[in-house]
Amino acid sequence: MFEYEGMQTAAALRSPTPDRGGRSGAARGGSGAGSGGARRGTDHLSDARAALDRITSLRSRVADMESTRVDTAGLPTAPALEPLLPGGAIRVGGTYAVPDSVLLAITMLQAASAAGAWCAVVGVPSFGIEAAAAAGIDLERLVLVPDPGDQWLAVTAAMADVAQIVLTRPLGRVVPGDVARLSARLRQRGGALVALGSWPGADVTLRVTSSTWSGIGQGHGHLTERRATVTATGRAGAVRPATAELLLPAADGAVRAATPVPTVGSGDTRVLRPVAVAS
Repeated sequence: MFEYEGMQTAAALRSPTPDRGGRSGAARGGSGAGSGGARRGTDHLSDARAALDRITSLRSRVADMESTRVDTAGLPTAPALEPLLPGGAIRVGGTYAVPDSVLLAITMLQAASAAGAWCAVVGVPSFGIEAAAAAGIDLERLVLVPDPGDQWLAVTAAMADVAQIVLTRPLGRVVPGDVARLSARLRQRGGALVALGSWPGADVTLRVTSSTWSGIGQGHGHLTERRATVTATGRAGAVRPATAELLLPAADGAVRAATPVPTVGSGDTRVLRPVAVAS
């Protein structure tokens, strides 16, 4: 597994031949029966595989329902994200989707990394090492697989064996059976998955619904911080939507809860206006 070419740490069956002879109808009928038997055998195999996928999916759903108890284990979670997540924490075996913001996805890893956990990033070649370090990610415990190609799902599953939180960008279609097997592996290993994009059946999806930047004056200055409204929605409406105002990022590069904006009529309401001066 660790010999995968693109991985590195951040720090360093045939169909029967048609009967063309003058065989009797019985012989031809026998041949057709044989072909039909082969087809039925193939159909039975496909049915068995589909049934196995359904069983695996049902087991995963049962485990998910059992894991919604109050005593469900939670992983270290950044304080800014706690109001957005059920139970205030990233849960073991959980899957999370962050479609729009790389920085928000990085924040999902930050607290676990700071607590000494291994993290992995799969299929995100533009992942910024400096931005990760500034966000508090321990680069010594970060595994990067920038370009897994069409094996991204297999690589993601392999990373779930060694990393507590795996950040992956889906590079192809994900079927329910694959999702169920990966979720089961995450629960067994005590980890969680964050998808940079959509993920079928994600426990929670975090979206930046609005944002404003500050720091630009009248034709001068530079961007200093971004105030963003982040909305969390649960799988099939299982979780009531929650919103939070975050500095994403703040002026110092950190991600934290934003202070409430003073409403009109509160505090000091004085307005400065130019006045005419007699010459």
